[in-house]
Amino acid sequence: MMGVRMFPSFMIAGAALFASMVPGTTTLYIEKHSTAVYLALAQGAIYAVFTFLLLREKDRLSAEQSRRYFLYLLGFGIVMRAMLLFAPPHSSDVYRYVWDGRVQAEGINPYRYIPADPALTRLRDADIYVNINRREFAPTIYPPAAQAVFFAASRLSESVIMMKAAMLAFEALAIWALIQLLAARGLPIVLAALYLLHPLPIWEIAGSGHIDSVAVAFLLLALLAAEKGKRFSSGATLAAGVLTKYFPLALTPAIYRRWDWRMPAALIAAAFALYLPYLSVGKKVSGFLGGYADEEFGEGNGLYILAILKQLGFGAAALPLFLGAGALALFALAWRAGFRPNPAKPDLQGAFAIAICCTVLFTPHYAWYFLWLIPFLCFFPRPSVFWLTLSAPLLYRIAWPPTVSGLSIEYVPFAVLLAVENLKFFKAKEAALGRAVA
Repeated sequence: MMGVRMFPSFMIAGAALFASMVPGTTTLYIEKHSTAVYLALAQGAIYAVFTFLLLREKDRLSAEQSRRYFLYLLGFGIVMRAMLLFAPPHSSDVYRYVWDGRVQAEGINPYRYIPADPALTRLRDADIYVNINRREFAPTIYPPAAQAVFFAASRLSESVIMMKAAMLAFEALAIWALIQLLAARGLPIVLAALYLLHPLPIWEIAGSGHIDSVAVAFLLLALLAAEKGKRFSSGATLAAGVLTKYFPLALTPAIYRRWDWRMPAALIAAAFALYLPYLSVGKKVSGFLGGYADEEFGEGNGLYILAILKQLGFGAAALPLFLGAGALALFALAWRAGFRPNPAKPDLQGAFAIAICCTVLFTPHYAWYFLWLIPFLCFFPRPSVFWLTLSAPLLYRIAWPPTVSGLSIEYVPFAVLLAVENLKFFKAKEAALGRAVA
């Protein structure tokens, strides 16, 4: 019995996840990326077992046990990330990060030139420049807060390893904020392990160094500040998240306390301050955002619902129909979150619903775009979103341009699980209402 208490079953599953990183890391070092994808998917199966066992046993743990087991799992998570830090990245985005930092160090606005512009010839090298995607035609797409991170990290070293280390530092900040949020909501700290050992952030942040870790960190800090009633801090950190990667903006209604002026004032002021150093380029300050939107919305590649509408023969009407329906769904969720019963606290469940809607409707076909959903799973462990995030590596193996049948592997099981979850939710509500009436 003592052994069972010391080593609960979810710890054994966590150790299995830890062990699985050895072959996974090897595949990145030898650059067998397709094998790495399949290993990440296999890790997803182990992680699913870990999640089931943890959720089953969490209520049996004392606060001290919860803290102790989390520290063990934290050690696993740190080493798993360290193993990937020095591996070649799966995605090439991190090279653009280093390049943008290098350009700024020369006193040049990163939005002014594309990497291939002759004005930047002296900055080119065989390590960073040659690996930049879209270097021949696309200016940077990354907003000002992201640019500040690129500049700061690249001043320590203009290398992929340093940039990945910076992203891991922000991920550590995100995990701290997540722990504080769990404590504020009276939930056991060990639930943070659902993020810590999830394969997707390990591969996409430690492995490829995606800037999403910074956006997630600032988003969680904004939620934490709102939880503690710090309106100015909430607005400022949300602005930093939005100007790292734009998606946190959609969660504003779930964070904003209605009729309060401090949070939006801080958001606007912080956004202006972040943009100010880059405004010398005028309209170019949006970078490649317009071109990227044309790629995703104009062609519809990777936007699942839009692709279905086009395949059903809606033709030119597909895009306005898609955007209209999507905007209506988001508005309904935002309205519900904004007019929540307890406006003094952020609506975590509403924020999660908005994030799911944004991701499913408007997220392109890239695995790292699903990262921001994972912290919410620590509060609302929904099987549909576990599937969505654990199966995201499949997107690396879908041919370009992606087909409806290819994307259906990701989204159809999600839709089925979501329908089952909602059916159970409504049945539980009806049962509760029946008991109240009786």
